[in-house]
Amino acid sequence: MKKKSLGINALLNGLRSMLNLLFPLITFPYVSRVLSVNGMGNYNFSSTYINYFVLIAGLGIATYAVREGAKYRDNKEKISAFSSQVFTINIIATFVAYVLLLVSLFIFGNLHNYISCILIFSLQIIFTTIGTEWIYTIYEDYAYITVRSIIFKILSMLLLFVLVKKANDYLWYAAITVFAGVGSNILNFIHARSFCSIQLVKKTNWRYHLKPIFIIFASSIAVTLYVSSDTTILGLIKGDHAVGIYSVSVKIYSMAETLLSALLTVTIPRLAMLLGKRKFREYNRVLSQVINTLSVLVLPVSIGLIMLSKEVVLIIAGKKYLESVGSLRMITWAIIFSIFSWIFNQCVLIPAKRESKSLRNTFITGIVNVALNLVLIPLWSYDGTSLSTVIAEFMVMMLNGWSARDIIKPIIFTRKSLQNLISSIVGCIGIVVVCWLCNIGWNSLILRTIFSIILSVPTYAAILILLRNEVALEMLDSMKTFITK
Repeated sequence: MKKKSLGINALLNGLRSMLNLLFPLITFPYVSRVLSVNGMGNYNFSSTYINYFVLIAGLGIATYAVREGAKYRDNKEKISAFSSQVFTINIIATFVAYVLLLVSLFIFGNLHNYISCILIFSLQIIFTTIGTEWIYTIYEDYAYITVRSIIFKILSMLLLFVLVKKANDYLWYAAITVFAGVGSNILNFIHARSFCSIQLVKKTNWRYHLKPIFIIFASSIAVTLYVSSDTTILGLIKGDHAVGIYSVSVKIYSMAETLLSALLTVTIPRLAMLLGKRKFREYNRVLSQVINTLSVLVLPVSIGLIMLSKEVVLIIAGKKYLESVGSLRMITWAIIFSIFSWIFNQCVLIPAKRESKSLRNTFITGIVNVALNLVLIPLWSYDGTSLSTVIAEFMVMMLNGWSARDIIKPIIFTRKSLQNLISSIVGCIGIVVVCWLCNIGWNSLILRTIFSIILSVPTYAAILILLRNEVALEMLDSMKTFITK
């Protein structure tokens, strides 16, 4: 199989992640003005409720399939057998999820007002399973799913402006959301045949597959619970206003984190394949490249967002959300810890089949995070929630790093890696100086933001090159080659 470029894959996956972020950012301001408050409430509740059943249907199959399937991808017969077994388990889990959903609708009378919207959102369960997007991740084929996403997102936005016109059109909005997210997954399933044959099979090798799948699934539940606990506890203790302020910080933080993590996602199948085939030298080389590249990108993005927090809040949310500036500045530090925690987990622990350690670390962090929220929220409201997130992300990073220490120690504690990290930190000091000078030099919000970004990028790049940062020099050589060609 032809080896795909990690750089191109990262660009394509980043583009797709950006598109997934832009869709709600473009549509939400329109929808919130058109739909009634009750309609929006029905939509949001139904969407959240269905997510739990999507989680049940998915088990931990997508993560497991990428890790295990990557080592079979050069053998069509083996990957077909593996994919069919995993797909069959996924279909059974999907059936169980639908049974549990229907039972819950009958048992809980309070859900009757939401049945129509819930049933529309429930299409996500089966379409997510049929989509078999993990096949495309295994084969690093991001071009197809990126193009597909662009087409369906554009169609969905057109449908939104045509069909959602009245206060009670929330069901149309729900249907369009499903169409945008998973509507093309039937095409995915058909196109996946170009890689391997996927079908339902009787022999699924349960004993081999289920243990790691359930461990990953339990870890997914733990992540879902501890990620959601912040907003839930904040709402119960401080009310809707605090949640509204905090939600702006979280949305901006999530956007930056998602774009950066998109660069990481594309390396997971490559690393899983190399470790599965015991190609340790090449695995260490790719992992070192990932860590050094993200060090160069994560630090300046985080520092830049901290310096421009006020400007970003005013541009995205407006003056009434200015209270979220302090919360955003605090929670932005969590991006650094979160990304490196994800590297240690997804690029090391999961490919090395250490799911139990990953699960243990996630549960410990989840318990600590809930406890911190209960202590800090009464004291500092949404700022306390942000602080608990930073502490939790730092803690899970350290735990995952310790669990993977035998693999990452020879990579992180090298002269080159430390030199790259130091040069990135010095470059970030340059960003702080540039943003501070722009804050003094321009009164205009837009001009101040634009010039802070435009001047920070070359300043940071120049410092890295002067300090002989390995990643920056490689990027410079690539640019020279591209211009020459």
